[in-house]
Amino acid sequence: MQPSKRLFVGLDLPASCKTRLLSLDPHLAGLRWLSEEQFHLTLSFLGDVEANAEDRLCEALREVQVPPFLLPLCGVGVFNIRGRPSVVWAGVGKGHPHLFALHRRIQDAVLHAGLEPDLKPFHPHVTVGRAKSISGQALQPFIRRYAETDFGMFEVTGFQLYSSVLAPGGAIHHLEMRRDF
Repeated sequence: MQPSKRLFVGLDLPASCKTRLLSLDPHLAGLRWLSEEQFHLTLSFLGDVEANAEDRLCEALREVQVPPFLLPLCGVGVFNIRGRPSVVWAGVGKGHPHLFALHRRIQDAVLHAGLEPDLKPFHPHVTVGRAKSISGQALQPFIRRYAETDFGMFEVTGFQLYSSVLAPGGAIHHLEMRRDF
């Protein structure tokens, strides 16, 4: 039996956006800024998927189609767990209809492949930092400074299926499939 892979479907960012996000690192104790290789927008996290199910998933994902669209990268914010910052993110504006249509079609493809879709509410973002033992108060000046900042716009012309291997320095992502519209 082949081993399973930890999979997710995401959008890669252009190098210019990644460079801009990398340059934001406030170098705060207790905040680990991600590397450029880790910047992406997750459309659906699937978890561990066995090889035969991955084949079905790839087949279903090849059928996903939406028109290419422009997506802004703007503003930063924080997700909290039990009142403590856990993730620092860059946003993508207010509810882009094509992005939500793409997310819905990917979820349909996941179901069609016989897998469990990611049922958490879809809050599109790019994770840029992981918080450990840092207070929300310590992050406030950074958040205020970049809350409305425009980090560029990019054209979404497809999506990617990645595998992810957890490592001490953060997850290592490998491209498994690319779907261009």
